[in-house]
Amino acid sequence: MSDYRGRFAPTPSGPLHFGSLVAALASFLDARRAGGEWRLRIEDIDPPRCPAGAADTILRQLEAFGLHWDGPVIWQHDRHDAYQAALEQLIARDLAYPCSCSRKQWREYSVYPGWCRNGVSEPAKPVAWRLRSDLGLRPVVWQDRLFGQQRFDPAELGDVVLKRKDGLWAYQLAVVVDDADQDISDVVRGFDLLDNTPWQRQLQHALGVPEPSYLHLPLIIGEDGQKLSKQNLAPALPEQDDAVRPLLHAALTALDQTPPQELATAPVDEQLRWAVAHWKIDRLHAEAHRQASTDAP
Repeated sequence: MSDYRGRFAPTPSGPLHFGSLVAALASFLDARRAGGEWRLRIEDIDPPRCPAGAADTILRQLEAFGLHWDGPVIWQHDRHDAYQAALEQLIARDLAYPCSCSRKQWREYSVYPGWCRNGVSEPAKPVAWRLRSDLGLRPVVWQDRLFGQQRFDPAELGDVVLKRKDGLWAYQLAVVVDDADQDISDVVRGFDLLDNTPWQRQLQHALGVPEPSYLHLPLIIGEDGQKLSKQNLAPALPEQDDAVRPLLHAALTALDQTPPQELATAPVDEQLRWAVAHWKIDRLHAEAHRQASTDAP
């Protein structure tokens, strides 16, 4: 077993769709090709967005496509204490501050203008906690494995929320704490999250945790030009073997791996053995968006 440890971390706001499959498959193949581990984390920190049964559906879908994870499933709803400890670290270093402002108040600005940085504007109101992006690591530079060198100034992106006014944890803090606690070495995910990486790098630096390597994948879009997503009612992945086989082949094709045509009807395990043995990042085209066919070959 190598030191590689990857992960797939879906939000259970609904079943997985073809875009989810492409991301999960790439992450899985990258880990298995490296002889490493592939972990599963369910990012359910926003209960109103997570209907009952959605997480169980996701687990069944992954198993139907042969994407078997290592170790126990990690659930973010169990991780409150870890997130709170990280927030307190940031507060102690003056890198996080309470904010009473609403999005409506600053809607004319492209990013939050930092009105509460030096004190809460309206102390009687509920507060969120924000990151002082102007005081942390700047600029943030990293080498994406597909898109090459990336350079951002997080202060130009604004002070991201770490904990919401309703007490729920925000994605940016939770993902950094979880990746660190799970010893994740490599993150493979969609291009839509590339511009989240500067905040995450800034938080990793502030908390003194390792910085994973990143590979951002072309985002799968539908015929209407919109990202395939649960919000856009993308069709759920099937769980029946006769429907799974051609869709797995289509996902390999969407990842530019050029699987043989005859593999489209092969059992899932056979397709995955071929895919692990032939997985190459340099086959991937560095495109922000990709329209991929989900039709059976």
